[in-house]
Amino acid sequence: MTVTALLTLFLVGLIPLAPTEPVLVGMGVLAASGKVSLVEVIIVAAIACTLSDHLLYAVGRFAGVRVMQRLSSRPSVVAANDWLSTRVTKWGSAVLVVGRWLPAGGTIGALLTGTLRWRLHRFTPASVFGATLWSTYVALIGYLGGAITGQPLAGLLLSLGVAVVLGLVSSLVVQRAHHHKLARTAHSAAMGDESLMAN
Repeated sequence: MTVTALLTLFLVGLIPLAPTEPVLVGMGVLAASGKVSLVEVIIVAAIACTLSDHLLYAVGRFAGVRVMQRLSSRPSVVAANDWLSTRVTKWGSAVLVVGRWLPAGGTIGALLTGTLRWRLHRFTPASVFGATLWSTYVALIGYLGGAITGQPLAGLLLSLGVAVVLGLVSSLVVQRAHHHKLARTAHSAAMGDESLMAN
């Protein structure tokens, strides 16, 4: 069971936009019950997410603009892209780490840096660090939920509830920032039009 569970986690973590978080939370709950090692869960998830990042980075280098256009129908993708794009120059590699806590942020961050043609020696350390930190955080949510309840199902429900709430909060923050930017852009455009009419 342990090998199958870890293999499932690896495959889900490797596939971009797959539901890695709930699977990783569930694995954390299993770790709390002693059915799998928490350290192994974190390592497998971190490796899978790092490899996924590098696949997305490669896609970004060769077809980033086209892929971003195809994904632009998703509001979460648009908001994450806007948030990351406005900070990537100022924050540098740190934006990849922080971006993992945004809905679709890990995917968009890797695509964006590939599109911007970052060097691998700059991208890889940020990817490894971010993937490891995020995997540890999510696995611990599941582990603590399982440890508190003492029952796998109750621990899973509690942990998923916490993860959903935290995800909603980060999503609302990013979407609000995106809406504020759109409003400022529209206001600036309107002021420019009025200035042209006055002239």
